Amino acid sequence: MADVITVSALNRYVKTLLERDPVLTDVALRGEISNFTNHYKTGHFYFTLKDEQCAVKAVMFRTNAQRLAFMPQNGMRVIVRCRISLFERDGAFQLYAEDMFPDGIGAMQLAFEQLKEKLAAEGLFDPACKKPLPEMPRVIGLVTSKTGAALQDILNVTQRRYPVAHFLLAPVNVQGSEAAPEIARAITRLDQSGRADVIIVARGGGSREDLYVFNNEQIARAAFACNTPIVSAIGHEIDFSILDFVADLRAPTPSAAAELVMPDLSAKMREINRIYTNICKEMQNRVQVCYNRIQEWRTSAELDAVRTAPARWTGHLLDAQNAVQAAMQGKIKTARRQLEQAAALCESLSPYQVLARGYSIVRCGQTVVKDSSLMTVGDTVKVSLSRGQLECCVEKIFPEVQS
Repeated sequence: MADVITVSALNRYVKTLLERDPVLTDVALRGEISNFTNHYKTGHFYFTLKDEQCAVKAVMFRTNAQRLAFMPQNGMRVIVRCRISLFERDGAFQLYAEDMFPDGIGAMQLAFEQLKEKLAAEGLFDPACKKPLPEMPRVIGLVTSKTGAALQDILNVTQRRYPVAHFLLAPVNVQGSEAAPEIARAITRLDQSGRADVIIVARGGGSREDLYVFNNEQIARAAFACNTPIVSAIGHEIDFSILDFVADLRAPTPSAAAELVMPDLSAKMREINRIYTNICKEMQNRVQVCYNRIQEWRTSAELDAVRTAPARWTGHLLDAQNAVQAAMQGKIKTARRQLEQAAALCESLSPYQVLARGYSIVRCGQTVVKDSSLMTVGDTVKVSLSRGQLECCVEKIFPEVQS
């Protein structure tokens, strides 16, 4: 007899078997949505995925549901990436959805319109937010497949129009489930590097399903947050994506994007040469006008007056110089006479002239003796003569001058 187990043990065992099966850990299922419920409190999606014969219950938790670019609806055909497990409490076999993609043109268009309406309401398409492209970019960031035709188309146009450009390539997958987050990260990485003057997001032509990856909300928000001008070049002229509306400029093809971003260097050089030629002609015309005016002035009366003016002024200057010199000589002679008179007066008043006539000066200490009554017998005095000095002792004093 088999061992007796509980219902909980059975459900746990079955769940373990399902989760250990490598085939069931990553499954892509195509089917139609029915019984769809968006749980308003938790944000989880609950639905049934069915085909013509069978159905299976499914749940998509809020963290995964928030990343969807569209809102699932009943009757919509989708492809769901999921893992298979068992809800132990109810013993319910169900799938746990991790990602979801519209399957079919109708569903894809509905998802496209839903996302477009949502982002437009948030202002991501506002023309006022569009940034102008640089006139002559030095470094161009590229977000595209490194093996795709879009890259070669851009390089071919660049070689022809603007061979001085430098590229900063961020290689990405441009289709498949991993493409959208790769493209969003590449845009952000190029923008944050600060090295690119403009960023081109490019992909060659393909089916609507192939190009649908560029309708991803994550890519749209990365492009809107980009501080570097960004150009969308997805598919052909008739193809439109959400990125086209968010980007600062939409190019119909990758080749057209290269032509819009990069100027024609040959045309720029021709324009520079034309401007240079015009500048040279204008300078020659101005020089000729100036030369003609000089020729007119050379024969004019005003120029003759200018020529003779230095000679006239030279004569006036010489006369003024002679007058100044004569006045200076007169003043010098007058000053010399006054000096001679003052010198003669000083000489006549000099005490040395008095001494030369036989007189002398008597000093007692530093005082000149003028009155004999101020002296006493025995005082020592110094007598200054015309030549030399005497030191004498007073022996007798006469109150009056003796003849």
